Amino acid sequence: MDPTSSSSSSLRWNILRQALLRRSDSQSQAEIKRISRKASQGFNLIPCQVVDSSLQSDSDHSREACVCYTIPITGSPKLYLTQRVDNCSDLNDFEISNRYNIDNTGLVCQWPSEEVLAFFCKSQPDRFRGKRVIELGSGYGLAGLVIAAATEASQVVISDGNPQVVNYIKRNIESNSMAFGGTSVKAMELHWNQHELSELTNTFDIIVASDCTFFKEFHKHLARTIKMLLKAKEPSEALFFSPKRGDSLDKFLKEIKDIGLHYVLTENYDAQVWKRHETLVKGDEAWPNYDKNHCYPLLLQITNHI
Repeated sequence: MDPTSSSSSSLRWNILRQALLRRSDSQSQAEIKRISRKASQGFNLIPCQVVDSSLQSDSDHSREACVCYTIPITGSPKLYLTQRVDNCSDLNDFEISNRYNIDNTGLVCQWPSEEVLAFFCKSQPDRFRGKRVIELGSGYGLAGLVIAAATEASQVVISDGNPQVVNYIKRNIESNSMAFGGTSVKAMELHWNQHELSELTNTFDIIVASDCTFFKEFHKHLARTIKMLLKAKEPSEALFFSPKRGDSLDKFLKEIKDIGLHYVLTENYDAQVWKRHETLVKGDEAWPNYDKNHCYPLLLQITNHI
């Protein structure tokens, strides 16, 4: 094997290594940039800017930044989210992931599909008005916070299985509490393999999630969780935004069907998102390795009834 050539998988492992070691070697950085599909600006649908990258002076918080998101609706409040800065994962993050059998993606960055989910939801306030909503695998909680601030939902639960992420969600809810009007908002640590969800079973009108179908080992538990959470005797739906990612989404759709749920998959669901996608496909420096299969989120609508 040519020692100067690197496989895609080895380069992606190098991205993880970079996060831990913060390497600055120029050749390594060039290889990582070539293979990584992480976007610097995502779909650029919700304007955002870092307003404070040194929230705390102590070492536990020096990796954080406060990011201001401007919901593109006249009169809507700005949202301030505390997030990790890029390339600041450490071994403790992965130890927690192993302990709870969860992935660590919620701490890595604000993923582009989350932005698309948030943008889609703010564009459809009538869909959420007066409804009980839960976001699964929310990361820092952008979509859930946008729903709470812009749609007059009755309740929004923002959940994740990673306790570190849930701590960020709690802080972000507290920081933006004045933006929610009469909407009740709370954070929750929720694991998809929980067998007992008695207080939550069949209580939600809408479930939302983004980029939650990549890890195939979680598919069966995720499908079961959706069925348990959705109202069974009233109209209810789950709205997932997920790229195809090879056969990952297709395998999840099989689990949905096998558990007795129904789905509709839509490619072009919003004119502005689609226009941005077409621009990225043609080439854009903000997302140089954009690939439709791995980057463009399809809209998956899941219901209990046909």
